[in-house]
Amino acid sequence: MRKSIRGAGVIAGAMALVLVAVGGWYGYRQWTGSDCSGELKLTLAAAPEIAPAVEKTADAWAADGAEVDGLCVAVEVTAAESVEMAAAVAGQHGVSVSGVGQASGSAVLPNVWLPDSSTWLLRLRQQAPAFAPQNNTSVARSPVVVAMPEPLATTVGWPQKKLGWKDLLGRITTGTQLKTGLVEPSRDAAGLAGLLSLSIAAQSAGGAQAQQATTAALRALATGVSAVREELIAQFPRATDPTSIARGLGAAALSEEDVIEFNAKKPPVPLAALYLEPAPISLDYPYAVMPGIEPAKAAAADKLFAALGTAGFRRDLAAQGLRAADGTWADGFAPPRGAPSPAGTSQPTPTTPAPNPGGTAGGGDGLLIERVLSSWAVATQTGRMLAIIDISGSMSRKVPTANNATRMQVTLEAARRGLALFDDSWALGLWVFSTELNGSRDYRSLVPIGPMSAQREQLESKLGTITPKKLGDTGLYDTILAGYRAVQDDWQPGRVNSVVMLTDGKNEDADGISQAALLAELKRISDPDRPVRVIIIGISAEVSKAELDSIPKVTGGGAFVTEDPAKIGDIFLQAIAARESSTPR
Repeated sequence: MRKSIRGAGVIAGAMALVLVAVGGWYGYRQWTGSDCSGELKLTLAAAPEIAPAVEKTADAWAADGAEVDGLCVAVEVTAAESVEMAAAVAGQHGVSVSGVGQASGSAVLPNVWLPDSSTWLLRLRQQAPAFAPQNNTSVARSPVVVAMPEPLATTVGWPQKKLGWKDLLGRITTGTQLKTGLVEPSRDAAGLAGLLSLSIAAQSAGGAQAQQATTAALRALATGVSAVREELIAQFPRATDPTSIARGLGAAALSEEDVIEFNAKKPPVPLAALYLEPAPISLDYPYAVMPGIEPAKAAAADKLFAALGTAGFRRDLAAQGLRAADGTWADGFAPPRGAPSPAGTSQPTPTTPAPNPGGTAGGGDGLLIERVLSSWAVATQTGRMLAIIDISGSMSRKVPTANNATRMQVTLEAARRGLALFDDSWALGLWVFSTELNGSRDYRSLVPIGPMSAQREQLESKLGTITPKKLGDTGLYDTILAGYRAVQDDWQPGRVNSVVMLTDGKNEDADGISQAALLAELKRISDPDRPVRVIIIGISAEVSKAELDSIPKVTGGGAFVTEDPAKIGDIFLQAIAARESSTPR
């Protein structure tokens, strides 16, 4: 069915080429007496599972006399992993997308991109607003389901009982009998859809319970995460005896097409597809005409899009285990047992806000996606971190967008939420800083860096004692240097060693080290064999982004700034999640 293996590393460069069969194309034109001349080449990169259907339709369209302004259109279809294409687009725009990584140097952007999900377009637009593809209309659909070995599925009431994500959440977080798995959600749209649905189910509890349920779900899923889909699918039981079924993978968020393909091979233990409610974001295969395409190729792309709306294309989709864009299927489709028709959710486009009606998982804007992925990254990473919180006098200012809570209050709440995501494998320390907190020293240690398993309660307690220093200024530079040295002194291999500073101002300590001297000293003491990332989070309009940026350029890390302190929770999670991939520029 597929002509390339998802994420299996066999794609040359960023893509494995599947060329439209154009052999004899010119001779056919001559035989049919087509009036077009010359050649207009349209390139299209499609997710591997839909590429054969697109190829077949494009081939037929071209052979039937496709032309634009008197030019004969030839279409070159490429089977391309969506994550690889997303990396290429991000690289072109000079941005990074969480978990996606760098594109291959040989990656070439096509005229049209057909990823497996609109969430890729949303995530790219979140980081690169200038990325504005046209059309973006779905041409196919594959609902995201929870795949279970049929013997296990019957124990939870399949196929008669209708199950919800809250049911699955309870089984994941309250027992160990169900072995769950997930493809890394920052690199897989089906994994992301499952993660979003579980996160929304956990948040519905409200208050502290929501935080606890979310953290429990993330940690449970993290134990069974796989790098690529094939790796995850290979963990399902391949024998019918109870021991094999008990030891194998018990549940995973996959596409319906994955289940169809798996069962088509007649395995000893077929998979059941559970269509949980609320329906998660489907794989929707948006037809994205890339920005900057020349007018003639844009016209050809429009005509090819029209060809993808025919009954013939629907039949070709069915042969690949895919539904039509409206969630129904054509003849030749082999639905899993109990599959509804139509099925799947409508998708947001990258140019309009995504709906999230009634708290369902059917939508999901870019901010929601990044928030959930950041929480996932924090919960699944491990590290050694010194957190340093600004307690200068300005931290007592009220934040109108946060119900007039003070900057200190919203900062401490973000820190508490982040702390809850760190598991016991982390090592964490806590400092505060202003000016002259300890004699002439601008910083004070509240909890030295140590294992969370031993000092979680102490950290939570100390957070509760932090208050702003009246009339205190911001001793930024001396504190950063001291924090960097403290982390470097007891640097540990196998972890991301980092300093994370939260501040609402710029350096105001005239008696301290200068910016130039700080940068020179950091450069002198930095050791590429013992890297320490410096992450600085600025939370007011008074923060100088240029000032903060200068430091991680030397140490590795990053500066994250929001003028609205109410947004510090999201910024904090994004910053922690970004530590591992941040390197000096």
